[in-house]
Amino acid sequence: MSTRTQPIERILFALAGTMTLLSVILVATVSNWFLVLTGFVGLNQWLFVAVGNCPASLVLRRLGFADAASCSRG
Repeated sequence: MSTRTQPIERILFALAGTMTLLSVILVATVSNWFLVLTGFVGLNQWLFVAVGNCPASLVLRRLGFADAASCSRG
């Protein structure tokens, strides 16, 4: 299986930032209940830090993305 050039950590950081900004916009325009989305994003970030996996990282690995250590080795 070939790996893609972007490491999972970088993609997860971009995904978390995008979802957080989206939730802020939705809270401001739709409902305060979208703060739950922000909490879910934060929970998944802590899950990745503590365990090394989160739902998004599992999906990205299946799609062929590698960890930063794997990308730096070439």
